[in-house]
Amino acid sequence: MVSQIIFVILALAGTALFAYNARKVIRNIKLGRAVNRTDKPQERLFTMLKVAFGQTKMAVRPVPFFLHLIVYLGFVIINLEVLEIVIDGVFGTHRVFAGLGGFYNFLIGSFEFLAAGVWLACAIFLIRRNVVKIKRFSGVEMKNWPKSDANYILITEILLMTAFLTMNAADVKLQALGAAHYIEAGSFPVSTWLVNLLPSNVDSLIFIERFCWWFHIVGIFAFLNYLPYSKHFHIMLAFPNTYFSNLKPKGQFTNMDSVTNEVKAMLDPSFVPADVAPGRFGAKDVQDLSRVNLLNAYTCTECGRCTSVCPANITGKLLSPRKIMMDTRDRMEEVGKNIDKYGVEHQDGKSLLDDYITREEIWACTSCNACVEACPVNIDPLEIIVELRRYAVMEESVAPASINAMLGNVENNGAPWKYSPADRFNWTQES
Repeated sequence: MVSQIIFVILALAGTALFAYNARKVIRNIKLGRAVNRTDKPQERLFTMLKVAFGQTKMAVRPVPFFLHLIVYLGFVIINLEVLEIVIDGVFGTHRVFAGLGGFYNFLIGSFEFLAAGVWLACAIFLIRRNVVKIKRFSGVEMKNWPKSDANYILITEILLMTAFLTMNAADVKLQALGAAHYIEAGSFPVSTWLVNLLPSNVDSLIFIERFCWWFHIVGIFAFLNYLPYSKHFHIMLAFPNTYFSNLKPKGQFTNMDSVTNEVKAMLDPSFVPADVAPGRFGAKDVQDLSRVNLLNAYTCTECGRCTSVCPANITGKLLSPRKIMMDTRDRMEEVGKNIDKYGVEHQDGKSLLDDYITREEIWACTSCNACVEACPVNIDPLEIIVELRRYAVMEESVAPASINAMLGNVENNGAPWKYSPADRFNWTQES
């Protein structure tokens, strides 16, 4: 009964703490502007199923795709075992679903193969990051915490899978010894190989089995509450992120309603514009970005696929699309902490532009959409970059000399070039 009470308290505390932190994340996302992404629900659902569930964009890189698929399936399927663990923990039972007979044996056997696969995949991921040192896992933004975060999760996964298999191995031996409470149930194709490594004393085996059981469930609750502080929050956020992703062609930029209405009024004097709330041109801080942009920032997996294909980054420019997303998330977290400490109206004198993302970074972007195409969960760094550029040009009238020259030519000549419209066809006279 004592262990059941401890388990219930642990489960309630772990769930409540996660809900508390999740509410903060939702509050931070709502700092952004509301944007309507509820159109075309069938297409959005299909996109979510294809990209988030099916992981189709990961398949471009077959090796990490296969390894990630094993970890993903393991995370989803093995956690079905958590349901049994929760029931056993609350009611003091042991393998409560054993009555399913052959199907239960099939499930446990499948869980064991997946657990072994997850263990191996995580070990390979650790080697790729720390021994092989894949280039896209490095960068100015991948120091200290971002670098350690991935290692912590991979090591935790290995420990959880080890505990799961060791628990089953002890259970197998206890069943064979006829220990009380340990009914004969389950198929253990992997953990059977660990049996000979364990002692034959019943008390020692019970201690090992119970220790691994508690380690596994406590580890799951700890992992759950670690997610809001980690890039691995994408485990949950990838699904809403892909659902609310941009369905328009990648080269199509958004128009500002206030500017569009002015242009329509100039072309048609009878046009009556709809009321548009006054706002800033572009974005200077996270409050000026859309909620989808901020959801993107929390969903970023920091995998580096965007930066690895960015032509600006490849040619030595300062821009890293991954850093754009990480900086946006960091600034959003900072604003959220200020709200917790000082209230909603507090101004800290800082902003996303200049304090986190430099002008050199935003103007290095070629707007090619390579980063958007490469992202496995449909994150759009380009949209944030364009909004920061809009603010610089339309609010501050600050842009590189080449951009100012181009804008002046468009205004005077109707084209980006310095030639008069009357001279446009002079090339036809050249021999």
